[in-house]
Amino acid sequence: MFRLLRSSSVKLALSYAGLFVASSLLLVGLLWWGTAGYLDRETTAVIRADVTAVRDDLPYRGIAGVIETVEDRAEAATDGRAGYLLADARLKPIVGNIATWPAEVKPKPGWYQASIILVGRYRTMEIESVVLPGGYHLLVGHDIQDRAAVRAMIVKGLGWAAAGAFVIAIVGGLFVRRAVLRRIEAINTTAGAIVHGDLSRRLPTRDNADEFDQLAQTINLMLAQIETLIERVRNTTNTVAHDLRTPLGELRAELEDLTRGKVSSAAILDGVQKAVSRLDRVIGIFNALLRLAEIDSGTRRSGFRHVDAAALAVEVAELYTPLAEEKGVAFELSATGESAVNGDPYLLAQAVGNLVDNAVKYAPRRGSVSLCVAPVEDGHVDITVTDDGPGIADGDKGHVTERFYRCQGEDKPNGVGLGLSLVEAVARLHNGRLQLLDHDPGLVAVLSLPSEETLRSGNAPAREAVSN
Repeated sequence: MFRLLRSSSVKLALSYAGLFVASSLLLVGLLWWGTAGYLDRETTAVIRADVTAVRDDLPYRGIAGVIETVEDRAEAATDGRAGYLLADARLKPIVGNIATWPAEVKPKPGWYQASIILVGRYRTMEIESVVLPGGYHLLVGHDIQDRAAVRAMIVKGLGWAAAGAFVIAIVGGLFVRRAVLRRIEAINTTAGAIVHGDLSRRLPTRDNADEFDQLAQTINLMLAQIETLIERVRNTTNTVAHDLRTPLGELRAELEDLTRGKVSSAAILDGVQKAVSRLDRVIGIFNALLRLAEIDSGTRRSGFRHVDAAALAVEVAELYTPLAEEKGVAFELSATGESAVNGDPYLLAQAVGNLVDNAVKYAPRRGSVSLCVAPVEDGHVDITVTDDGPGIADGDKGHVTERFYRCQGEDKPNGVGLGLSLVEAVARLHNGRLQLLDHDPGLVAVLSLPSEETLRSGNAPAREAVSN
């Protein structure tokens, strides 16, 4: 029983029952005012009219006229619904259809209720007591049994309505509880499986768009994201362990060689420089992972501000033009139209720099690389980097943004495999996307970001994070 009362559905049903009873009381109050209240006012008006009629006879006809008027009215009340009594100063009856002065009525003037025998039966009457000149007492009463019957009917109806409301509420609460418990039990079962490591499980839905379905769909999206992140962490951990083991092992071997035997100062210096180079590579891996973790957490959004994508591209071009010239690669920059975006300028510069760096690295000698910034019709600003290198095979395009993934190819420089991962993470952080398209030969990498004007208007269309 206590467990049932702790049920949210039963509590909700009881709350609605209480609300129903409260509204019923208000309705009954209005009904009382319109029925029993109306009868009260009618009874009072009739009694006062009779009292006024008797009292008005006194100045013109004297006490004899009053006696005659009371006697006439008493004789006319054959149905026993009206009562009259004229008594002397000692409350001794003189005339009327009320046999004796009622015990409930005091000698002083006022309104009273009393049980009086009229036409052979007890009647509950509303009575006005009036003192006339000369010490005479006048009682005029009217039967209020109808009003009492209406009152009893209303109170009885309210009682039955309240009882019915609570019964319906309890029964409804039980049905609602049963239906809700089925859905909750399914959620608990799925959640239990997830707790025990089965991250592929999802909450069941019924495709009826009710609140449970909406909640289940939201949780399923969250679970899918969690599964992706955990899988990413698992893969990252394995890859980090593999990638760090090789440079650290080589570093240890080189340092051991330096400690054995007599080694010249030049060899020691050369060994230290190689060790520093390998440590720099390890530190670079950790810095990239920390930066990706920071991007994934969303904390970098606090640093968003107005960024001129064209000006940012000019800065990146100035940085990489010497590298391209050294390799004999033609570097071209173009920027047209309004290119204002809202974002983190440091992360955007690094993302564009990674794309340009890859393009210059993979471009053949005397090849070409272009960097273009331009607004597009869907309200985005596209930053496009094009090269005429070997490109990316179709089978690799879906994986190159995975952390530590490296395409196989003898003519491609060695790398850590975090460059495009960082670009994709930056695009996702800025509600944009990264596209990797064929150039034949070469690759077209498009970093598409919502423009500042689009963000202000709230019309930025939803876009995939990566499109191949």
